[in-house]
Amino acid sequence: MPSDYQTRALSTEPRCFSASENDAATGVESSPFVPSGSGSSLGRRPLARTQLAFLSVGGFDWKPLRAGQMALGGRGLGRLRCLRSRRRSCFLLTLISLTFATFIFCEFLVYFFVIFQCSWPEVKPANSSRDNQTPEAVLKVMFLSDTHLLGELRGHWLDKLRREWQMERAFQTALRLLQPELVFILGDVFDEGKWSSPQAWAADVERFQHMFRLSGHTELMAVVGNHDVGFHYDFVLVNSVALEGDGCRICSETEAQLIDISSQLNCSRQERSRSSWSRGCRGGRTRLPASAPLLLQHYPLYRRSDAECSGEDSAPPEEKNIPFKERYDVLSQEASQKLLWWFQPRLILSGHTHSACEVLHDGKIPEISIPSFSWRNRNNPSFILGSVTARDYSLSKCLLPQEKRVLTVYGAAGVALLLLLLGHFRLLAPPRRFARYVIGKRKAT
Repeated sequence: MPSDYQTRALSTEPRCFSASENDAATGVESSPFVPSGSGSSLGRRPLARTQLAFLSVGGFDWKPLRAGQMALGGRGLGRLRCLRSRRRSCFLLTLISLTFATFIFCEFLVYFFVIFQCSWPEVKPANSSRDNQTPEAVLKVMFLSDTHLLGELRGHWLDKLRREWQMERAFQTALRLLQPELVFILGDVFDEGKWSSPQAWAADVERFQHMFRLSGHTELMAVVGNHDVGFHYDFVLVNSVALEGDGCRICSETEAQLIDISSQLNCSRQERSRSSWSRGCRGGRTRLPASAPLLLQHYPLYRRSDAECSGEDSAPPEEKNIPFKERYDVLSQEASQKLLWWFQPRLILSGHTHSACEVLHDGKIPEISIPSFSWRNRNNPSFILGSVTARDYSLSKCLLPQEKRVLTVYGAAGVALLLLLLGHFRLLAPPRRFARYVIGKRKAT
């Protein structure tokens, strides 16, 4: 039985201590002999002091070490524990950093990377005779549609939270990078407006104002859609339902207002062409700009289906050939012809279908249907950027991040985290190495 200052150095791994380090740690001069193995007949061979080293390997019977020499072994164990602690800290820091970086990219930076590629289109004059004239003032307008903010009746709370967060980040990023002067939302701002109570409606409006908050130089205007106030049997608005021609009181008032606006536009056009005014144009009427207007509405003008529509954000192939229902999916043929005849617009922008489409009416009047701005309705939302002057316009489309790509990034990050965890706990080692690791753990316990 060794005394309190004698012990045996037992280790399963080689350890080397130089003689100079041993002397410095213990203050005792090392013996200039190499200890012999147990039962060995070899004598002690003197070595030069600079060549002296003590090698301990498990299974050999070593000479007793002095108590002072224990300090070096304890110091080595302390360093080993410190190294293991640092490795754990670095591993934990790696996991946290990867998780945080993935979240920041998918929930903030991805919108900047995608929307940064969008730009305002340049307005080119319709004819070369105006090239030498002073450039007209350009109004920068952003068009989006069908946000469908969920209320308290429909939809899961997590779906509601996720979709509203996506729309808020996309809209606020677009405002910061593009800085539009005017924003139009072409209907269906809310999803449950026609069922909401006054209290729920007020709460939804407050939430909308927070999500689509504006900077000081930007204005926002919303066109009312069927999900905001209901269909024709509930309420009639020029921009959402327009003219049904069934003789109802509200329809008659709406038609009278549209006829009056059409008359004002015609008078302004006659004034510009210096033709003789009719008696109706001389009576103190409000003079509107003589240029053809842009018609903004929720419902598209009549078309049979989306079969002729193309583009990556158009309707899916299985839906393109489904016939549209008049007064439900699109305006009636009669109402569509009235609007075209009364206003003769240079451009029509609409929503409602949740998919993009470009149609040419009467061979000269383009209509663009804007897809939904909500990821709840489609995987790849988008919006329109318009540069508008008194006579010309130019449009470009800005696509938003595709949700499946964001989910792919999250999935890849999850796989990376799983591999890191498996590697850290040695679960990715070959079977024999893993078995030895498990056996060693059991023996240690």
